[in-house]
Amino acid sequence: MSENPGSDSECSNQRVPHLRIVPHIVDVRKDLYFEVMDREVVENTRLKVGRFTEKVSQQMNRIAFKSKVVSRSHAEVWTENGQFFIQDTKSSSGTFLNHMRLSPPGMESRPHPLHDGDILQLGVDYQGGVQDIYKCVKIRLEIDRKWQRNKENPFRQQVMANIQNAYHAAGDSSNNECCICLYQMVAFQALFLAPCSHCFHYKCVKPLLFTSTGFNCPLCRTYADLEASVTIDENEMDIDMKPPV
Repeated sequence: MSENPGSDSECSNQRVPHLRIVPHIVDVRKDLYFEVMDREVVENTRLKVGRFTEKVSQQMNRIAFKSKVVSRSHAEVWTENGQFFIQDTKSSSGTFLNHMRLSPPGMESRPHPLHDGDILQLGVDYQGGVQDIYKCVKIRLEIDRKWQRNKENPFRQQVMANIQNAYHAAGDSSNNECCICLYQMVAFQALFLAPCSHCFHYKCVKPLLFTSTGFNCPLCRTYADLEASVTIDENEMDIDMKPPV
């Protein structure tokens, strides 16, 4: 029994709030892509959101985007008692939280609470947003989800085990290397499992996937139609569900 009954709660209170900023892609042809950003935001620390410049690109308290519709000093994000907040700092093109503009142009907004899954938009498209530099920035927030990326996450471990079982069912050895880059395939990487049961890093196999609707496995040369029907009848399900002999 713990000598200090409140030690667990104190430990949880000391946990640093975590923010993951990912692109919110509605239309793959029009929306702006950017690298995922991870930030741990301690109390009394403000993340300054604005336009990318070489001067601020390496500062961890800066969140910068390569878009001219984003003001140099666009908004600020901070935490109070574990709760995230955002405030527009007199941006010209606006900050939108779940499609609601926070303040008129050039005016500072009041603080607004942020929640996991919220959608932020910085600015609006200029000249139709044809060029990336004139596109607004659409963001989806992932708040305090570090448990998902924990190596001990049982769901993550089970999914990886299922992929490895399917991969080894084709008669491969226990080697979990991607045959293209020769690096290990581990949980929480983007993987591609071919119909022949050979597995690759998605990033490595991507050039082979987007040249045509067919896929030739680099290992066994088995051809697969990537646009083949995925409907199956009951007889096929019975066969697939039978354990191997």
